[in-house]
Amino acid sequence: MEFFCYHRDRHGSAALRDELREEHWSYMDRFAAEMIARGPTLADDGTPTGSVHIVDLPDPAAARAFAFDEPNYQAGAYRDVLLRRWRNRLGRTMWDFPAGRTGGNRYLVLGLGTGQAADLAMPSDRDGLIAYGPLLSDDGDSWLGTAALVRASDPDEARAVLTPDRYPDIEVHNWMFGGRPS
Repeated sequence: MEFFCYHRDRHGSAALRDELREEHWSYMDRFAAEMIARGPTLADDGTPTGSVHIVDLPDPAAARAFAFDEPNYQAGAYRDVLLRRWRNRLGRTMWDFPAGRTGGNRYLVLGLGTGQAADLAMPSDRDGLIAYGPLLSDDGDSWLGTAALVRASDPDEARAVLTPDRYPDIEVHNWMFGGRPS
């Protein structure tokens, strides 16, 4: 089962995150085989604002343990956690993204919704899609939104991967490929 996990930073937690960087990476190293995508969201000045992890885990209990045992969460660096089932519509990891880790602007596009599912079919222009899929309830039966990692020229182009009138709000966050530096 695939899960989308977005830890949002507590205001002023950048120093704590820096202090825990190695502990965070070591924790994530334990899930390397299950990782579909990972990386921080960033303010315009480059300050971290959150952390995205898309992982393939056995069940919702394992996903909750993954999210809430994370060292930054345990230390209080995060203000909240969005954890949802997710379906990998691209069928690949971020490391398989044809354009690679560098070049262009990268974004997390997040649309939360209810009711009739939207954006289940992928956009026709897939060149900029790094990860894409619906957010689902724990049992996988109810659509709760859509999450995408995209390469785009600007936030408006990134936002356009989702159908605007199907979501009360579409969040667009600067995002970068995560993991240990090579």
